[in-house]
Amino acid sequence: MTQSKTKLTRADFQIDGPVKWCAGCGGYPILAAVQKALPETGVTKDNVVFISGIGCSSRFPYYIKTYGFHTLHGRALAIASGVKSARPDLHVWVATGDGDSMAIGGNHFIHTIRRNIDLNVMIFNNQIYGLTKGQYSPTTPMGSHTKTSTDGTIESPFQPGELTMGAQGTFFARVIDKEHKGMECVFVDAAKHKGTSVIEILQNCVIFNNNTHEMIVGKDVRDDRIILLEHGKKMIFGKEKDRGLILDGQEIKAVKIGENGVTMEDILVHDVTTQNPNIHYMLARMTYPDHTVAIGVIRSVERPTYDALLQEQVDHAMATSEIKDLKGLLHSGKTFEIK
Repeated sequence: MTQSKTKLTRADFQIDGPVKWCAGCGGYPILAAVQKALPETGVTKDNVVFISGIGCSSRFPYYIKTYGFHTLHGRALAIASGVKSARPDLHVWVATGDGDSMAIGGNHFIHTIRRNIDLNVMIFNNQIYGLTKGQYSPTTPMGSHTKTSTDGTIESPFQPGELTMGAQGTFFARVIDKEHKGMECVFVDAAKHKGTSVIEILQNCVIFNNNTHEMIVGKDVRDDRIILLEHGKKMIFGKEKDRGLILDGQEIKAVKIGENGVTMEDILVHDVTTQNPNIHYMLARMTYPDHTVAIGVIRSVERPTYDALLQEQVDHAMATSEIKDLKGLLHSGKTFEIK
């Protein structure tokens, strides 16, 4: 990717016109965090592309001053895969929602991850279809009352992290829309990762699903209900930093340090780079109220990318083929003249 010769700032990625999300929408802090993160990647603005499907999240390309493509419902990842394969020099981001990516776009979602195409996928997870006014989505918690589940939804919700791990994902992170600095740092980490980076953003829809994540991100409860993971550091949390995660048999368990013989030595150390996905999988699928919810980069491992391997094949074919251009192709094999 072409590196910018001059230091860019957030202002370089801000549009002149208005941003038309609802007042209080979680999209605003997400947009601000992306605009602050992009200059930190060092990539020139002309090499950045944002691609989206359909939904409130998918207005994103209109609100950031880069190249962009607002595509079809559920097809953002298919288009983005083509863009990255044809132009591996581009820095390609995808803005999608929980419905756009995991309902109509679910097949593209898992196969993009499986192929490990070098894309940065931001999932705005507000657990509802906001643009179409409040129907339940693939991530809506069971029992939720919505316009299409007036007696409570009876479907088990998808967990983006669980799907990512199951599709052999190389990068997964979870962030909170109101935590600007945390989002910015994770977006930079995702941009630097070679492969499909999936970032689940716990986003609030103030109109149709207000406070959907408040039971874990609210100021009065967050210290005990979320754990901020950092690579190479102990998995500790709590207002007094006196709680932590241990491996109890084949399950991760939250404990209080100093009780029942538990010491700091027993607490797990977070390692985003281990190839074995078991711990990452367990961290990604922890949900409240049964578990503390993991925030931050959960998995970041190296594996060859689809676009790099494809380019190697193209280069090899061009180097070894007797046909070097279109004229050579048209005059190759058996030809005849019309007189």
